[in-house]
Amino acid sequence: MNRWRARASLRAKRADRIKVLIWDRTGMVLVHKRLERAKFVWPQVQDGVMKMSPAQFSALFEGLDWRLVRPERVRRPELAG
Repeated sequence: MNRWRARASLRAKRADRIKVLIWDRTGMVLVHKRLERAKFVWPQVQDGVMKMSPAQFSALFEGLDWRLVRPERVRRPELAG
């Protein structure tokens, strides 16, 4: 789902299903996924919007706990030259 951009995500009340509306550069695609033995962990909605990074969304879509996804700290070089 790297080149796709999610436009809308919808969840079922039981949180075991997700529908995602995606733009794939040629048109809109509706993706539906259901987890057999787990539930999707959803972020809080603030002002009607749920914000996630692409890595967090990928984790959510795979059924993983997206809250565990953290960006790596980039260390700046101490000396250059």
